Amino acid sequence: MVFADPGEALARATALLDAGPAPLHASVAHQVIGIWQRDFGDLRLALHHLRRARECAARAGSADREADVLATTGVALVHAGRTREGLAAFERGVARGGGLTRARVLYRRAYVWWVLGRHREALEDVRRAVPVLRQAEDVIWTARALTLRATVHLALGAVERAEADFTAAEALWETTGQEHDKADAVESRGLAAFRSGDVPAALRLLDEAEERYARLGTPTFMLNIRRCEVLMAAGLAPEALAEADGAIGKLDGIGGQSTRKAELLLAAARAARLAGDPHTAIARAALAVRLFAGQRRTWWETHARLVLTEARHAAGRGSGRLVADAAAVAGKLASFGAPAAPEASLLAGRIALDLGWTADAERHLAVAARSRRSGPPLARLTGWSAQALRARAAGSARGVLEACRRGLDVLDDHRMTLGASELRARATEQGAELAALAQRASLVSGGPRRLLVWSERWRATVLATPPTRPPADPELLSGMTAFREIAARAEAARMEGRPVVALEREQRRLERAIRSRTLHMRGEAPGDGDRFDVDRLLAHLGDETLLVELAVLDGRVQVLLCGRGRVRRFEAGLLAEAEREAEHVQAGLRRLAHPGADARLPVVEAAGRRLEELLLGPAAARLGGGPVVIVPPGRLHRVPWALLPSLRERVLSVSPSAGSWLRARETVPPPDGRHVLVRGPGLATGGAEVPELAGRYPGATVLEEGRARVPGVLRELDGAALAHIAAHGTFRADSPLFSALRMADGPIVVHDFERLDRSPYRIILSCCDTARFATVGADELLGLVTALLPLGTAGVVACSAPVNDAAVVPLMLALHKGLGAGLSLAEALRDARAALPGDALHQATGWAFSAFGAA
Repeated sequence: MVFADPGEALARATALLDAGPAPLHASVAHQVIGIWQRDFGDLRLALHHLRRARECAARAGSADREADVLATTGVALVHAGRTREGLAAFERGVARGGGLTRARVLYRRAYVWWVLGRHREALEDVRRAVPVLRQAEDVIWTARALTLRATVHLALGAVERAEADFTAAEALWETTGQEHDKADAVESRGLAAFRSGDVPAALRLLDEAEERYARLGTPTFMLNIRRCEVLMAAGLAPEALAEADGAIGKLDGIGGQSTRKAELLLAAARAARLAGDPHTAIARAALAVRLFAGQRRTWWETHARLVLTEARHAAGRGSGRLVADAAAVAGKLASFGAPAAPEASLLAGRIALDLGWTADAERHLAVAARSRRSGPPLARLTGWSAQALRARAAGSARGVLEACRRGLDVLDDHRMTLGASELRARATEQGAELAALAQRASLVSGGPRRLLVWSERWRATVLATPPTRPPADPELLSGMTAFREIAARAEAARMEGRPVVALEREQRRLERAIRSRTLHMRGEAPGDGDRFDVDRLLAHLGDETLLVELAVLDGRVQVLLCGRGRVRRFEAGLLAEAEREAEHVQAGLRRLAHPGADARLPVVEAAGRRLEELLLGPAAARLGGGPVVIVPPGRLHRVPWALLPSLRERVLSVSPSAGSWLRARETVPPPDGRHVLVRGPGLATGGAEVPELAGRYPGATVLEEGRARVPGVLRELDGAALAHIAAHGTFRADSPLFSALRMADGPIVVHDFERLDRSPYRIILSCCDTARFATVGADELLGLVTALLPLGTAGVVACSAPVNDAAVVPLMLALHKGLGAGLSLAEALRDARAALPGDALHQATGWAFSAFGAA
């Protein structure tokens, strides 16, 4: 019962002891309390009850009872870090027990061998236990043994064997009432899905397991560790770090298992390293190494040493000693048959290369490169990374490009199994090194054209295909409705000065639930996508339009000027300096959004001139007089490009990638030419441009006041030719897909737009901060505009800074005047800026808006 209904088992065992039972029954009761405390509570209390259980078994004269308690005690001692004593308890238990009891003892010793990372011993004990358990028709213990054997197979990288055992165990569990074990089986299937490369299924199964554990009221430390692993593979390292740290705090609070604490510290160290915090990673990994060493868990200790070495390298501590450490770790991991061995060899080779030790580097990288041919996607990616570094060391640019192409193809296929745009974006981080290697090699071997191809190869890839449509999931839909209602109530409370803490807490809970369900979506599109073609781009640009793609190599901006049949390269300034200058400009625009800040205008204009020098360099003088398309790196997405002197008075559009601009250019507008005008609540001007625009577009659908509700707005936006939305915009840096436009019944968020069959062909967002994005992955952007572009929108006008609502009105009216005359969004926005009054307030408003895409 302790694994079917833990709380009820604890209550009954306590009641039995209160009744003064016979020694045999008292032994069982103390053992049940010991198991509960060992797995869900305080290990010190667990060991106290297990000692009492063994004393009672001895008084009862039952050798089998004593053997069974010794096995439970052995597990508890190992989890407490007292490995020598725990293994000794098992030796006595195996000797004392016979038949079925002995098989159960062997199963639990196999579990301990797995905890210790001694997988061959674990498989041997399970091999001896399973036939006896099956012969006795002991369904529960047979299912446990099969689940354990599957878990050991996973640790050794034998995914197919593991899946077969998990399937057999799950069939047995369905015939029992062991709810905790059933939850554990779901969790284990989540781990198997992850090992086979199916991240969405892994997240779904782990969430399902957590719900089952929650119904039982039991802690989930092993699940926390496994979820951390999946989150890291999904590019969500900061969330994995938060999960691991939270679980460590809970474990310390109940005096829980030392073994689990060490594993959680290892997960936290890996997450911190991937999140770009090597010093935190070093601290956590060093503590994990000490705990694992004290627990005699060599397999785990070696994995912790790998993370410690990786973190030290990331902190800039390259040395011959570090090469030796990485090589030693690689050798040990290989002897264990651990799938992480190629990572360690890659690390040793990378550090050796940094030191100029080419012979040593070649030896280690050759070992790591073997993993490129088989295994899960991320293991093959490690192998291709090693192969690319080998080719670079050998001076073969062609070899570098081939290895990078093959590695990024593997990652493409992996990304396309992910349905959620957020996961696709974050997964690109794992290809950042390959993309950078290819860019450097292409510059050496192929000139500007090849550099353009490789800049596009790993830029804004999420926009290359539409995200998977969220399923018609009743729970997801009801969660979205509840989220809107709570968000609207919270906003109303804030405006009235009422407390909002409880409402904000519930809003965050609903956001987590919605996001969790969207992350479960599997991808549907094939991995090949639409390959970028330079000649096709140049044909569309013609002789008048120039496309300026900004690549970044070794921290410096490379300007690729495309048009008039060729691609030219110019070198500009340092990216870090440009980022700082862009922040100064944003601060200036925020101040200019308020009347009376005219004195700041010359300062902002001077910053614009400095930005031009840093971002365009000598290319600024080669732009001619025609239209310009700017393709910036993700980290420069907040630059107000119209502020740069050479771009200020020209037709200017911005695109996340050249490929995205091409797709927008080739997008066909819908045949019915439907117009939709939306006016949300709470605007200082009341969305004053909307009534006048309604007069200009006689057949337009106008949604305002109570009619501007999310379901109706989405219904009308779907497939529209032109949409104009005047509403307050909110950018969420912490959760960009919850960036929102405020409607009458609450926020409309990015997740809502992703439900559209086709987003409007042109959309104008006369709202603050609608063109702000979160930079994630290698060079990806998450936000409102980037959600619309792959869904059928060919052009967007949006704003990258807070603006003055009153100053927006004349800009929008002038913009629509140009559209009515047949101009594109970029042309109409250029003319609208020129028509504004010359004061600082209106000039800053014009600069804050950009045209995205090609419509």
